[in-house]
Amino acid sequence: MSTKGESRLRSIVAGIDGVFDVDPLGSADDACRCRSEFDGDTLILRASNCDGKGTIAEPGPCRRAVVHRLAERDAKRICVRSDGIERRYDGHGVTLLSAAGRFLELLGDRNERLATDVADDPLAVATEVDQRVGPVADVGVESGLVRVARDVDDPESVFQPTVGPSIAYYYLERSIPDGATLVDVTELETGSVARLYERADSVPLYALDTVDLSLSAPKRQTLIDGYEAIANGLVEGDRAASRAIERVDDGPVDPQLTSILSKHTAGYGVLEDLFADPRISDVYATSPVSRNPLRVVVDGESATTNVRLTPTGVDALASRVRRTSGRAFSRAAPTVDATADLINGTGVRIAGVTDPVAEGVAFAFRERVDDRFTLPGLVANGTMSPAVGGFLSVAVERNAAGLIAGTRGSGKTTLLGTLLYELTPDTRTVVIEDTPELPVPVLQTVDRDVQALRTGTGDGPEISPAKSLRTALRLGDGALVVGEIRGEEARVLYEAMRVGANSNAVLGTIHGDGAEEVYERVVSDLGVEPSSFAATDLVVTVQSYRTADGNGRRVARIEEVIGSGDDVRFEPLYALEGERAVPTGRIDRGESRLVEQLADPTETYADVRRAIQERTDELARLADDGRINPRDVASAYATRGLE
Repeated sequence: MSTKGESRLRSIVAGIDGVFDVDPLGSADDACRCRSEFDGDTLILRASNCDGKGTIAEPGPCRRAVVHRLAERDAKRICVRSDGIERRYDGHGVTLLSAAGRFLELLGDRNERLATDVADDPLAVATEVDQRVGPVADVGVESGLVRVARDVDDPESVFQPTVGPSIAYYYLERSIPDGATLVDVTELETGSVARLYERADSVPLYALDTVDLSLSAPKRQTLIDGYEAIANGLVEGDRAASRAIERVDDGPVDPQLTSILSKHTAGYGVLEDLFADPRISDVYATSPVSRNPLRVVVDGESATTNVRLTPTGVDALASRVRRTSGRAFSRAAPTVDATADLINGTGVRIAGVTDPVAEGVAFAFRERVDDRFTLPGLVANGTMSPAVGGFLSVAVERNAAGLIAGTRGSGKTTLLGTLLYELTPDTRTVVIEDTPELPVPVLQTVDRDVQALRTGTGDGPEISPAKSLRTALRLGDGALVVGEIRGEEARVLYEAMRVGANSNAVLGTIHGDGAEEVYERVVSDLGVEPSSFAATDLVVTVQSYRTADGNGRRVARIEEVIGSGDDVRFEPLYALEGERAVPTGRIDRGESRLVEQLADPTETYADVRRAIQERTDELARLADDGRINPRDVASAYATRGLE
């Protein structure tokens, strides 16, 4: 039978059931028994029952079968599934094999040897026909085989696949670029291993080796069976993963399999591995996901990874975000801002976009503020000195109006969360956020009266930021906290501060570097009158900065706001000296307008200075003693304001 006749026969078979079982070109002992089918522009090989296991990286029956199948139609990628593992080929390798398939179809019965050889070694055949003239050379050009072969720079790596578990939605690049230098190996709590490589010509490479791919074939099959038991609704509930493994396996429940299955059913898949690395703060899935690997921020430094999500995987993430957040995310509502909790308890903030805003779905995942942080904790880890902490504690306790400024990732929300513990236990606090990030639940567990309000953009049941502020002012006399000041709520907030509608502490975060920049943003960008801005007492600037061990955060300066009407200026109370903010001497010289304002009617300026020093000493003791968790801190603060 001619090659063209064989191709027509395969088309008939494929039209019957979409399956191609055996390569007729091979002998009975040298046959590919992969089942194959097209899913869109992907050729899928199911190779578990084939001795060749779908190997197309080298000549053999499986590669020959693939080329013959590609004689029927082109593919952009090839996915080989075998024993719970998927190997995904794309790029030049698939383009080359597709060109070999077209060459085979166009060649017909002109040259039986070339028809045989092109399936085994398309590069060699391309080289040969490129030197010919006549009909066979024309077929080499028309099929694209000669052109594609010329684009192959490294024949050794052209068929390098990405690899992933069949129950998951990601693939790993297994090859390491030439010139990459290994600088760190970290074993993660999930059992996976992360390797960090530096590259002279690019950003670092964060190479993940997931525990999923280290399993034996029998364990992988147990994992697949357990996954199907959950997917088919045979097992449900909080302990679904362990019960599914117990259902499909006769032996004792394997905790490793339970953990992996839970990660891919109840958790966020490979994100669980990435955020298990304490050095990672951000993970980005950039659209289109088929062309871009995940990127991460490791110790404050951007790095690319060897992890690629499949289009199905990113769609599954989108569905999970919609389900857990209760927020719309579609072409009609193409942006989403939500939060999620990973299996290990890590909270992440999720920002997503989709068509028509972006080319497909894209996400940014960011670790949320650690709600275990307190002001003594920030003193202990070097974010601030005890003197800075003592001043902020007294200012907040005595109802200062302050803004925490900084760039993205500088620690604004972390600091704001710690300052809420400095309010006296009898203070009623209303917190306004569009996405929950402040430690409201933890504050409530240590007997703090905190009411959270959730704002929205007007496309759902949430109220607007401006309306939420007006609502907050009616929910009780006490502290007012705005998670982030960035829009229409700014004018309402400052009007409330200016006319004295809220005489207690007013705190919020805002993007900016220093008081001058914050002033410009609030007045020029957000439309707040200068006279209203003068109601601000202080601006605290936090920074992210490089350290010998990676990335750190610090309070860089504290500036008091002085003036009235349109005459507003700023004076530094604490400023950077070396790597830490230290007193400028303004308070000690008796020049601080804010310290004077913090005094009760029966107190003097010196009394407030004394209170700041006492609070400084207290924070230093708590930090030195390791009493930095919320419960210990709340216990130490219990009698504040109640004497």
